[in-house]
Amino acid sequence: MNWSTLLTGFKSYLLLERGMSQNTIEAYIRDIGKLQSFCDSTGGQLPGSVSTDDLRLFLGWLNELGMLASSQARVLSAIKTFYQYLVMETGLEHNPAALMEGPRLSRNIPDTLSVPEIQALINAIDHSKSEGMRNRAILEVMYGCGLRVSELITLKRSDLFLDIEYIKVIGKGDKQRLVPIGGEAIKYLNIYLNESRIHQSVKPGFEDYVFLNRRGSPLSRVMIFLIIKDLAKKIGLRKDVSPHTFRHSFATHLIEGGADLRAVQDMLGHESITTTEIYTHLDKAYLKDMIRQYHPRS
Repeated sequence: MNWSTLLTGFKSYLLLERGMSQNTIEAYIRDIGKLQSFCDSTGGQLPGSVSTDDLRLFLGWLNELGMLASSQARVLSAIKTFYQYLVMETGLEHNPAALMEGPRLSRNIPDTLSVPEIQALINAIDHSKSEGMRNRAILEVMYGCGLRVSELITLKRSDLFLDIEYIKVIGKGDKQRLVPIGGEAIKYLNIYLNESRIHQSVKPGFEDYVFLNRRGSPLSRVMIFLIIKDLAKKIGLRKDVSPHTFRHSFATHLIEGGADLRAVQDMLGHESITTTEIYTHLDKAYLKDMIRQYHPRS
């Protein structure tokens, strides 16, 4: 069977049987498209005739193009899923990707903000502007709930259960989770919704979205990024701050405060706890104290 026919079936499989989101499916199809382009350039092989050696050559080709190891690993993951599908659906006898290993990935400690830095960013918001209370609510919710930026901009009013201090979040793969929301975030969400947003005209169809721009439409990812960058510039913060920095800070501060790792995993919506474990890095000041107290040569 040709690439086009198999990719159409693969797309349906990812949607109907794996329950993946449209964005994830498109990313998988793009990654398999890279393999198709490689095969077309090296003899026009069909998926069923690709060998393990061919896949190794393909990964080497991606590396020569300068693709990051993390991106190579993502492509290989898509290829493995594709060939699992072919084995199940087409009777392919040999899975060339079964024993393939991805590039070794380094795990960098995420950059975080201290509590005083977060407070300084919040204090820099100009509440005299029409968007001031909205921006305050955005930062309080990001830091108070550890949301991804995509989860923040798609948050609905019907997903807020502020009376019982929870919000419903639609995460990766359209998976739902309940996340606790603290008092400060609740306070400023209520002020924004009940005192600021009620004076704004809303475009039809977007009435249920929490955070809106001046035109009454949902905010974009870029707009959240620009809001944070502008505040960081105002206080002279030299760290490379992004919306995800607030998510990192949320998790780090919880774990450093003694929170259970499984609970943090659930709140972040991580499928694997190994993803959450990256936040268990220790405070540098604490490490210095340990050296001073216990090392014989300190």
